Amino acid sequence: MIRTVILIIAFSLLSGGGGYWLGTHEVDVSWEGYSPQASVVNTTAPENRDVDFSLFWDVWDRLEQNYIDDEKIDPEKMVYGAIKGMTASLGDPYTVFLPPEDNEKAREDLQGEFDGIGAQLGMKDERIVVIAPLKGMPAEKAGIKSGDFIIQVDGVDTFGWTVPEAVEKIRGPKGEKVTLSVFRDGLEAPVDIEVIRDTIEVPTVETEYADTIAQGTPEQEPANFKDGVAIIRLHQFGEQTNHQWDVAVNEIIKTCNAGTVACEGVILDVRNNPGGFLDGSVYVASEFLKDGLVVTQEHSSGQSLEYTVNRKGRLLTQPLAVLINRGSASASEIVAGALKVRGRATIVGETSFGKGSVQERIELPHDAGLHVTTAKWILPDGSWINEVGVSPDIEVVDDPTTADVDEQLDKAIEVLKSKE
Repeated sequence: MIRTVILIIAFSLLSGGGGYWLGTHEVDVSWEGYSPQASVVNTTAPENRDVDFSLFWDVWDRLEQNYIDDEKIDPEKMVYGAIKGMTASLGDPYTVFLPPEDNEKAREDLQGEFDGIGAQLGMKDERIVVIAPLKGMPAEKAGIKSGDFIIQVDGVDTFGWTVPEAVEKIRGPKGEKVTLSVFRDGLEAPVDIEVIRDTIEVPTVETEYADTIAQGTPEQEPANFKDGVAIIRLHQFGEQTNHQWDVAVNEIIKTCNAGTVACEGVILDVRNNPGGFLDGSVYVASEFLKDGLVVTQEHSSGQSLEYTVNRKGRLLTQPLAVLINRGSASASEIVAGALKVRGRATIVGETSFGKGSVQERIELPHDAGLHVTTAKWILPDGSWINEVGVSPDIEVVDDPTTADVDEQLDKAIEVLKSKE
């Protein structure tokens, strides 16, 4: 099964040895009841591959014969490690092999429920970085922020780790503690932050605005509005996004048609949205664009594939603002970038993360998986935002000392109301 995915969840897997053929052909290694004398099958390179694999097997044999701890000679781990090393040799943190356990974690991320701290991780400057803490989850509550570099996990240095290694160490059963040593801009030294793991349930679309419920207004404004402006928060582009999006938009339209709210505009909030499925980004962008180009994929072969508006949108004329920050990445950058260059929305906030590549998610035998970078995506104006990001039309840096005030949201509301 192959599905296009543009995850920022950069599963850059373990480095190590490996060979071309092991990664391009299924290898049947018999590790049940393994002993150093057990036979290993499929060791000959196929005819269409001019690859000298003798060094790999030479090292394999020497490890079997000479390594001090026989119990650690695990053929399954050795084969997986070789394939991981092969993909890591490309130097692309988004092209990765996922052993069954890691592949299951990737599925859980997109399905929206797992145990952990609730933070999307990636790689930057060859270090583990927090792309986005998920709203209301343990990481955010403990003070973890977008852009934090994770220097240590429970006292163990993360230098040289890959994202799946970090995920494996940080995730754990609900109620257990993990201590992260983080470094961020403005700090002279790393700080230790304790986070209590919990079950992470991530609705991809949210319309409830908490301050409105808590404080109310004289007109008892509905929970998905503030000052007459509808607010849709989009946390990721997962498997349920399109359905949840339709429910949210239906709710807004129903409220506006009832005449209980002024309905002066819409705010799409993709702050700390790390991305997900490409088709979800096209689906959401099509809600606001009448027709035309959303994004183009350019493959290394030179082939281009254009994704255009694919349905009739219901929010085509309402004033629109999009909130972004440095935790907005991948699919969320496609939406924000397309709406910006098409002149449909005002972008408010901070420059986004800057991921402009496309991965295909491939399910392999034995429940393993492969994410392969196959193309880069280009905005309708021809720009490629990789490592650059989408820049806001109006830059607003949220003040971390005013937790009860959302300066970026307030500015977006101000912008929309000024267009009356």
